[in-house]
Amino acid sequence: MKVVDVAEFYTDQGGGVKTYINQKLKFGSEMGHEVVIVAPGEDWGEEERFGGRVIWVKGPRLPVDWRYHILWREKAVHQILDREKPDVVEGSSPWTGGWFAGRWKGDAVKTFIFHQDPVAAYPHTFLGNIVGFDRVDNFFGFYWKYLRKLSGKFDATIVSGSWLAERIEKYGVKNPIPVPFGIDKDFFSPTRRDEKLRAKLLADFGLPEDAHLMIAISRHHPEKRLGTVIDGFSAAAKESPMGLMIFGDGPINKYVNYKAGKSDHVKVMGFTENRDQLADILASSDYFVHGSSAETYGIVVAEAVCSGLPVVVPQRGGAADIANSKMGKTYKTGDSGSFKESILKIIKKDRDKLVQAAKEAAENDIIKMEKHFRMLFETYQDLLDKKQG
Repeated sequence: MKVVDVAEFYTDQGGGVKTYINQKLKFGSEMGHEVVIVAPGEDWGEEERFGGRVIWVKGPRLPVDWRYHILWREKAVHQILDREKPDVVEGSSPWTGGWFAGRWKGDAVKTFIFHQDPVAAYPHTFLGNIVGFDRVDNFFGFYWKYLRKLSGKFDATIVSGSWLAERIEKYGVKNPIPVPFGIDKDFFSPTRRDEKLRAKLLADFGLPEDAHLMIAISRHHPEKRLGTVIDGFSAAAKESPMGLMIFGDGPINKYVNYKAGKSDHVKVMGFTENRDQLADILASSDYFVHGSSAETYGIVVAEAVCSGLPVVVPQRGGAADIANSKMGKTYKTGDSGSFKESILKIIKKDRDKLVQAAKEAAENDIIKMEKHFRMLFETYQDLLDKKQG
């Protein structure tokens, strides 16, 4: 089949979205499908990538994050879709990308990809701990009405897990179908663990080898709650020797650096394109910590688990769906005190048993990306068969 993804947030400087789409191009080609990405960019263009193609639609930069461009030329997107004649069109965002794909008049199967939960990302982040997460959802009834209208233009809504399908179905989002995400389990592996590298990373903090080495990998954005992570970790570090590395970049980078600068045991490592090096550091750390409860899946959490790391994550969202009590701890979302206590509790546990539980979770609960895309294309074939009668 031919799949065209109108991908509003695909950029070379991106994080999880970029990784996911690059893998879709690769596995789509290997499975005999043609995958085309339509994305906003600095200029018009077309190029081959990973066995598929990317078609760039010129657009202005996004003011709040200059790594991204705005998809704002609907006519151009529709002309591309008319020319490409896809079997399946994906709308990969609830904003212009979703509307452009949904309003296209072609006869392809259309799927709305619910990879982002804006209510969880923004209102939950700023108001959830003040008024309650369920009340925030109810306050934003107008947004659920908006999503109902948007999803009504598609044949199905693709989500990453059953918990998320249940969350959005109760607000009337059309036909949510769970297709579990996966990761590259061969790339992210405990076999990458290097005790010499770990000792060096601890030494960079001025810490001995019996200290605890923690890592966070996150876009620097309010929804990631890095302030909670840094405050809670800094408090925990006063009671037990430990160091925290934070990888990533983003629009609140100055704030993250300011917060980290208050502690001798927090280092902001920046954004790296060297995935091998990052995977080595991840596996060589002792624990993975995370702040966001707005993840629809939590790819970096799954990568950490598959690297053999116990995790400390919020008790809501996709990160919590991955974690289990045998190999991790959850804490009250956005509560640095609760985060601190979870860190101090997990370091008192037998880490070898936690690591073994993480390996078992990686084996039994997390699938490979190949299986995810196989399931996705099978779902699309089922939808095509139904449409064709």
